[in-house]
Amino acid sequence: MQMNKVMKSFIIALPVVTMMACSSGPSEEELAAERNRMAQEQAQAETEAREAEAQRVEAEAAQRMKRQEEMVQQEMEALKNEQTVYFDFDRASIKPEFQRVLDKHAMFLVKNPNMNVTVEGHTDSRGTPEYNIALGERRAQSVETYLLNAGVSSSQVTVVSYGEEKPAVMGSTEYAFAQNRRGVVVYR
Repeated sequence: MQMNKVMKSFIIALPVVTMMACSSGPSEEELAAERNRMAQEQAQAETEAREAEAQRVEAEAAQRMKRQEEMVQQEMEALKNEQTVYFDFDRASIKPEFQRVLDKHAMFLVKNPNMNVTVEGHTDSRGTPEYNIALGERRAQSVETYLLNAGVSSSQVTVVSYGEEKPAVMGSTEYAFAQNRRGVVVYR
């Protein structure tokens, strides 16, 4: 009989314990709140990842721009070592040995359309000042024409003539005269 009583109690207690166990889990509201919290955390993590990626891309772009600017500066510095074209006495035609120099300047200017140059025309001291100004202008225009024919935009090139006013070498020797008959490509 005692056993029967325990058995009856057990049979009655089992469904009650089962019901209590089932009802002790999180409610629908708690589950929804947990899902919302997790969704917000995931959305925030995705936003942070996108922002980090955007910053990385921006930093890489800035580095590329800096490297490109440094390369342009280096190339321009190298061109400054070869900026002079020499002319024969009383002539304004480009000698073949200076075409390579002008080709380098032209390639640089075509690649860098934001760069501008002034072509300075110079002469030696022989001749009148008026004649030398005109000859210096023809020399500068000759260099300008070469650059334009090589693809440089006309908005990138200006010309100026100094005639005999700015000699590279002082003196009246043939060497001094030859050094002063020149066109100079000056970056500005």
